[in-house]
Amino acid sequence: MKKPFLLILAGLLALQMQVASAKDAFVDLPVDGAATAAGASAHADVPYFMAGQEHPAVAKTLGNFTANRSSNATMKSSEASCSRAFVSAVIALQDRAKAEGGNAVIDIKSITKHNDLVSATQFRCADGAFASNVALSGTIATLK
Repeated sequence: MKKPFLLILAGLLALQMQVASAKDAFVDLPVDGAATAAGASAHADVPYFMAGQEHPAVAKTLGNFTANRSSNATMKSSEASCSRAFVSAVIALQDRAKAEGGNAVIDIKSITKHNDLVSATQFRCADGAFASNVALSGTIATLK
């Protein structure tokens, strides 16, 4: 009776040590690949533009907002789970744009875990053993 208990306890302890040592790895991925690979698409009626990407003239800015989204990474590739988190964060920014009266999100940059990436073509993801996280910051605007 004592031996099975000790084996289970040792297994749980080993699992806990493995989970505790798991750290997030920062992964930079292409925006275009994420937008098409995630299986979900951003709102077509509210365009979004990464920082440095050309966009129509701005009539009015309505403020800077952030979106922080996670995705289950268990048994998924980094690309798949990070892409899902990216699209979810973009959709959150687009929903905020609608709520604020804007019609676009411009100058989007990655601010994941205070490890910023400003790029017109890539976003940064914190990819862990169990979850992937993407945090984005963008400006809500009304385009001409």
